[in-house]
Amino acid sequence: MDDRYGADVLASGWRERAAKPVPQVPAELDLVVEVADDGFCGAVTRVQSGTVELEDRSGRKRLFPLGGGFLIDGSPVRLTVPAPKAQTPRRTASGSFAVGDQRAKVALPSRILVEGRHDAELVEKVWGHDLRVEGVVVEFLQGVDLLDELLTAEPPSPTRRYGVLVDHLVPGSKESRIAEAVARGPHGRHVRIVGHPFIDVWQCVTPQALGISRWPEIPRGTDWKTGICRAFGWPHETQADTARAWQHILSKVHTFRDLEPALLGRVEELIDFVTAPA
Repeated sequence: MDDRYGADVLASGWRERAAKPVPQVPAELDLVVEVADDGFCGAVTRVQSGTVELEDRSGRKRLFPLGGGFLIDGSPVRLTVPAPKAQTPRRTASGSFAVGDQRAKVALPSRILVEGRHDAELVEKVWGHDLRVEGVVVEFLQGVDLLDELLTAEPPSPTRRYGVLVDHLVPGSKESRIAEAVARGPHGRHVRIVGHPFIDVWQCVTPQALGISRWPEIPRGTDWKTGICRAFGWPHETQADTARAWQHILSKVHTFRDLEPALLGRVEELIDFVTAPA
């Protein structure tokens, strides 16, 4: 006959045999638990250095050691460190997936050319990661008027193409006439000139990003950037004033969603053009 009480009345381990195993529960964020000792009840807000932080419904936070001494729905549990979650691919400012652990490529002979420093800084802020991965350098011309001089000094070729981004590329503008002349010239097949319709690259930042309903209209004959600064009530007397105004505008750009579609498609087109196989 089985002896349910055991043969040795002095044998150790009777407490352990009688106790039920306490389940281990990962201390995931927002998990609600109760502290057995004092009844403090709260949601997990942080797990760090062997402790768990709980926040109750009144906003009070307290730290407790991980392990036993907690209740969930009145039943004892042991809180453990939650397993690390799989990292989702990070998006760059341009919307592409970031490439981790990869050094920038050696620069390609091909280039993207923009009119000025502000254009280059805006392209760098949104597409900088993509350009470094592809090995594309952005240079500024100090004005599209100097494009023909550059093409003469450093002619393009099938392995050295130029993608050019210009402002105010609309029918009848100076920029459109220069683009048409280059396309008809000897270097046309190795140069791609695209642009946006705005007077200046500043306008490529959406009004929503700046917290305004629309960009002010500046009368003809007034320097456009000076007029913009004056309309916004910003200092506008010196070049330094203009530079500070641009840095303020640029600070409002975080991703491609802060830019006008008329610019987005053109930059992507240029990146494809200069990185396509020869």
